[in-house]
Amino acid sequence: MTTGRNGRKGKNAAPPVEEVEASEVASGGPSPFSEEEIAAVTGPGPADELDEVDAVAIEEDADATPDLETSFEKLVAKSRKLSPDRIRTVIESVLFVAERPLSVDELFQATGIDRELIAEALNQLSGIHRDGISGIVLYEVAGGWQFRTDPHSGEYVRRYLRVKPQRLTRAAVETLAIIAYRQPVTRPELEDIRGVDCGAVLKALIDRKLVKILGKREEVGRPILYGTTREFLEFFALKDLSALPTLREFHELTQEHRDIVEKEAQPAPPAAGTVETLSDPGFTKRMEKNAAASEAALEELEEAIEAADRTTKVSSSVLDTPPPPETGAEGPKPE
Repeated sequence: MTTGRNGRKGKNAAPPVEEVEASEVASGGPSPFSEEEIAAVTGPGPADELDEVDAVAIEEDADATPDLETSFEKLVAKSRKLSPDRIRTVIESVLFVAERPLSVDELFQATGIDRELIAEALNQLSGIHRDGISGIVLYEVAGGWQFRTDPHSGEYVRRYLRVKPQRLTRAAVETLAIIAYRQPVTRPELEDIRGVDCGAVLKALIDRKLVKILGKREEVGRPILYGTTREFLEFFALKDLSALPTLREFHELTQEHRDIVEKEAQPAPPAAGTVETLSDPGFTKRMEKNAAASEAALEELEEAIEAADRTTKVSSSVLDTPPPPETGAEGPKPE
C-alpha cells in the first residue's frame, strides 16, 4: 500500500513527485518536467565544482621508496637468464627509444647484458635492419649504434614531418672538408687554403654544432684550433674520422661527378629516324665513299691552285723583262 499526496494511505494513491522523477530517470523514461522548469527550480550550478579542490599526488615517489628489483646487480642477474632472441629484442627496444647513438658500454649500463652478447645481438640486428630491406636501418655512427630511416624513404618521411632536407652551401662544405681532413686547424690556415675570409662560415658551422673549438696553438698570438664534433659524424653517418674517403677515393668521386655533369650537358637526343639511318650499314659505306670523293676533289683543287701559281709566276717573269733598245730607219745609232 502506498501513501498519497495528502499523506493518507490508499490503494490507488499516486506516488510523490520526487519518487516519480527518480524512477523515470533510473528507468530511462521521459521526465514529466522540461529542462527549463528544472533549471528554474534548481538554478545555475558552478562551472566546475573541482576548480577549488587541490589535486592529490597519485604517483609514487621513487626517491622515498627505491625499487630494489631494478638495481644494476639484479638487472645483471636477470639478464643472464635471457635467451639470445630475448637479448636481441631488448637491445632493439633500447636503441629504438635512444635519441643518439649508443655504444656497447652504454648498452651494457642500460641492460646489464654481457658485452659479447650485446655485440652478437647488434650483428644480428644489422642483418635484419639493413639498407633496402627494412624501413628502419641500423647504422654504426659516431662510435655507437643508432636506428635511422631508410634513405630510400627519406622523401616520404620528410613530407610527413613537413621538414626540409638539410643542405649545406658550397662554402660551408669546402670549409668543413678542410677542417675534417686538416684538424686541428686555425682560421688563418683555412683562409690561406680557400683564399677568402671564412669567419662567417666558421661561425655558422659552430652554431650548427658541426665544428667546435679544440683549444689554442702554442705560438705567437695563440690562434684558436678548430675540429669536427660528434654531430658531424652523425650528420654524415660516419663511424669515425677514419671512415672519411681517402684522397684517391675523392678524386675518383670527383671524376664520377664530372662524367655525370658531362652526360647531363649533352644535347637532346636526335629526332626520330636519325638513329635508324646511322645504324644502317649502307649509310656508313656511302659516308666513306663521299669522304673519299671529297678528298679526291680537294687534291684536284690543290693541283689546280698550284698550276695557277705557276702560270702567274711565268706571266710575271714575262711582264718584268726590260724593253728592247730603240732603232731608227737608218739603223742603230753609233755610240
